[in-house]
Amino acid sequence: MRKLVLVAKYIPWAVTVMLLAVNVAMAQDALKVAPKNYKVLLENQRVRVLDLHIRPSEKIPMHSQLASVNYYLSGCRIKATLPNGKTTELDRTEGETLFSEAGMHAAENVGHTDVHVLIVELKGRP
Repeated sequence: MRKLVLVAKYIPWAVTVMLLAVNVAMAQDALKVAPKNYKVLLENQRVRVLDLHIRPSEKIPMHSQLASVNYYLSGCRIKATLPNGKTTELDRTEGETLFSEAGMHAAENVGHTDVHVLIVELKGRP
């Protein structure tokens, strides 16, 4: 009976650890999940500059990104999917610049043109 109590005591802890491991696995860096889509143009202690290309109908798996400034080199339509399954379709215009908080998402080019974005990820304070 004592063994059963010990097992029951540690089940919630084990489940929590497993869920955290799943979240960490899902939160892989964009370069690891889509190396053919991202090219590093510059990286130092403060920023990482990425050149992103996504062809029509192409998908980028769930990944994490640091807070960033995104400059759209082409007009495009993107579907973003959050870890909770919520999706949003975004229309971006050539020359549009925006700030994005750090987070996780998957992306899909749902338009008819290539997505081409210059991403400046912010690594933190000096």
